[in-house]
Amino acid sequence: MNLSNLDFWCLGLLIARFCDGYKYYIQSKKIKQLKSARGHSRDFGNAAIVIDGYMLCYFIFKNRDLYMVISTIIIILFVLEYWTTVYRFYPYRMRGCSNFKRPHAWHYFLNSIQSDKYRKRL
Repeated sequence: MNLSNLDFWCLGLLIARFCDGYKYYIQSKKIKQLKSARGHSRDFGNAAIVIDGYMLCYFIFKNRDLYMVISTIIIILFVLEYWTTVYRFYPYRMRGCSNFKRPHAWHYFLNSIQSDKYRKRL
């Protein structure tokens, strides 16, 4: 296999994964402009974190492909930025009150993975 051919495909992979992750940045930028995450799914961010975390573990422990590890880390950084933005601008029930305190990120995550039937409103 030609080394320049490999570099072309690997560079293309990194660019494609960056563009794939950029959509999360666009979403978080929109949330920051509106100052509200109303209408944005928390499940979307949670699923992306879990899937990309699994992919990262696969590429580190099973496949050992450096380019895939780097591209997955790029995606994870974009997803984490989106997740923290949704966490910061989530329309909590008591937001605006003088004694408002945002729930811990772990409680927020656990609440977001529960079904709507059993989930309590934050």
